[in-house]
Amino acid sequence: MSPNLRITGLFALVALLIIGAGFLQSWNVALGILNMGLISAIMALGVNMQWGYAGLFNVGVMGFAALGGLGAVLVAMPPVNAAWAAGGLRVLAGLALAVASIALAVLLWRRMRPSWTRGGAVMALLFAGFFAFRAVFDGGVAAIEAVDPAATGYLGGLGLPVILGWPAGALLAAGAAWIVGKTALGLRSDYLAIATLGIAEIIIAVLKNEDWLSRGVKNVIGLPRPVPYEVDLRDSEAFAARAQDLGLDVVTASSIAVKLAYAGLFGVVLVALLYLSERALRSPWGRMMRAIRDNETAARAMGKNVTRRHLQIFILGSAVCGLAGAMMTTLDGQLTPGSYQPLRYTFLIWVMVIVGGSGNNWGAVLGGFLVWFLWVEVEPFGLWLMQTLTAPLADGSALKEHLIDSAAHMRLLTMGIILLVVLRFSPRGLIPER
Repeated sequence: MSPNLRITGLFALVALLIIGAGFLQSWNVALGILNMGLISAIMALGVNMQWGYAGLFNVGVMGFAALGGLGAVLVAMPPVNAAWAAGGLRVLAGLALAVASIALAVLLWRRMRPSWTRGGAVMALLFAGFFAFRAVFDGGVAAIEAVDPAATGYLGGLGLPVILGWPAGALLAAGAAWIVGKTALGLRSDYLAIATLGIAEIIIAVLKNEDWLSRGVKNVIGLPRPVPYEVDLRDSEAFAARAQDLGLDVVTASSIAVKLAYAGLFGVVLVALLYLSERALRSPWGRMMRAIRDNETAARAMGKNVTRRHLQIFILGSAVCGLAGAMMTTLDGQLTPGSYQPLRYTFLIWVMVIVGGSGNNWGAVLGGFLVWFLWVEVEPFGLWLMQTLTAPLADGSALKEHLIDSAAHMRLLTMGIILLVVLRFSPRGLIPER
């Protein structure tokens, strides 16, 4: 089978699965799977850039996705004027003081000659800067979080269109990736994985605890939409007439219309990223990245700056993950730091890349759609299967109740089985790298 025919057949199969969900369940369910599949495919593209292009083992995907969601909040939510008046300037002054202390410490380290006095002077400067920062910053934070904490208690955002939050989320994730890359990319692959996982946990911990920035575990809700609200469509006489012509009630039609609008926006982003990724992979730059991935020693001998290229692709891949995180927060309409878990935002994305085919952009996209569809549909299918198998057992049977209650765990079992089967019979993924 030719590669193009294989790709077409596999994508047609995934399309049939989603369409089948629409006929057998509801079109709201099918479109929900499609929208999250588009976002998952974009996130898988970002991980594929890092692993498939350069062999970088990033296990901190959830941290960059969370930063993308934070970027959407900081851009789209309206500013809380009372919080800014209470302590906004003090917080900004404290952050500026912290940055200045670090910059002065770096400058002092570079200017002074190597000696024990250099280390002592830098430590003294950082020590003094830390206490000065806390003295200014803590008071501002306390004042901000005291402003109507049940509803706000944070600074809010800029009040701009939420779509502008998508590139902002990508830039925020890229900035964090630059900091991480400068400190961790010199590590061996297994140590890099541990470092990125730890840094991702630190990012989530900051979002959970810094209420002045993201409301912490109280969550930011009511994020503005780039598409109409269902209630506005229901109030439109023209839309109600169109829904009636199609044989749909206005409630169902409004929900489907909103999901289709989201799918259109997400689809445009995915197509643009896929096009750019394919162009980059087939360019001299892409061939250089794969050469570095396959043999770093030979690439260094040819004069390539391996560390710089690793940093470059690490930033690019993290920016794509941050973009996907901002899109997902927009789709949900809220930022919930407590929901970012490694199982959902790291392990599952890696399964998508491995199953689809690492090093192949089309494979990453296919894995995003296929694995997300299975992740959603396995649980109801598992419940139906357990209910069918235990039908002969008497009601109230301990075994019957245990099997039905365990149906939710079929998600993890299925992901493991799929991963093992693909690695056994197609170790390079469903669409291998050419």
